[in-house]
Amino acid sequence: MSRPASSVPLAQPIARALESSAALARLGERMRESNARHAAILEALPEGLRAHVKPGPLDEAGWSLLAANAAVAAKLRQLVPLMDAALREKGFQAIPTRIRIQSA
Repeated sequence: MSRPASSVPLAQPIARALESSAALARLGERMRESNARHAAILEALPEGLRAHVKPGPLDEAGWSLLAANAAVAAKLRQLVPLMDAALREKGFQAIPTRIRIQSA
């Protein structure tokens, strides 16, 4: 007995979906660069702070770091010059670094 045809398209791996659309490909590229920037600045951060910082969006206006709370955000704002220097040292283009508090 055959099953009726489904009107729902088959799921595809996210990597293939990202490659199949120009807009999604750009989004994937921005995500990879944001993660690479995050990895580049981790060494510049105090060890106790690292677990409380996540990479955020990268867009035309700059790059965002997501802080777990206001105290972490305040410390990150003090460390922006050090993080920017670490990014330049690793060959990243200079763009503004924004600090945002991660919402739940």
